[in-house]
Amino acid sequence: MSLSRTLRIPSLPLLRLLSSSAAESRDEKLNRIADELLSLTPRERHDYSILFRHKLGLTNWTSSVGPAAAASAAGPSVAAEEEEKKEEEKTAFDIKLEKFDAAAKIKVIKEVRTFTDLGLKEAKEMVEKAPVVLKKGVIKEEAQAIVAKLKEIGATAVLE
Repeated sequence: MSLSRTLRIPSLPLLRLLSSSAAESRDEKLNRIADELLSLTPRERHDYSILFRHKLGLTNWTSSVGPAAAASAAGPSVAAEEEEKKEEEKTAFDIKLEKFDAAAKIKVIKEVRTFTDLGLKEAKEMVEKAPVVLKKGVIKEEAQAIVAKLKEIGATAVLE
């Protein structure tokens, strides 16, 4: 007599009952992880995303070569998708600090710290590198408000 003939599989309602406690703990765990990820600074989120992709083995070595090489390596479907994206209306903008008045340097550093999660040293280094992209992927209304504030304090900033 084989083992498969004597083994009785529990009915579906019993399986649901047994797995319901595991589902609750799984939901709690996922909610805890999501809350922890949302509490990270943008820089920490970026570092985490790189680490996560690396652990999953999803590193993309062709992207370091350049976008044209990546598109040609991926095939015509990716190139067509990139063309469609360019044609779509832009919804996310980058804020670029082009230059600033020397007298307003401290004000510019303080303002950069208000809309980024950078410390004083990092904000100062970033401002001194002008022209530099201060923030990427900002919605239009928020980006325009930030650019207006920077212009008000004596800096020249643009949306890209």
